[in-house]
Amino acid sequence: MRSVLFYTAARFLIFLVTAAILALFGARGLLLLALAVLISGVVSFVLLTGQRDAMSSAVVSGVRSRRGKFQRTRTKEDG
Repeated sequence: MRSVLFYTAARFLIFLVTAAILALFGARGLLLLALAVLISGVVSFVLLTGQRDAMSSAVVSGVRSRRGKFQRTRTKEDG
């Protein structure tokens, strides 16, 4: 769970920094938001590879754990 929160916070921070830099260069309104989303997405893709992998592993292990619990509960009810 911690890796998911860290990745989300890092993505948001990169977006805010990108938007602030674009605002300093004169971008406003919808153009500012569109450029900030596009640029921060590319920057996040490059910079947050390790965090994205950690988050993915955490999500996959959580899903597997929940599936295992569900299967154990289901077999317990059937038996």
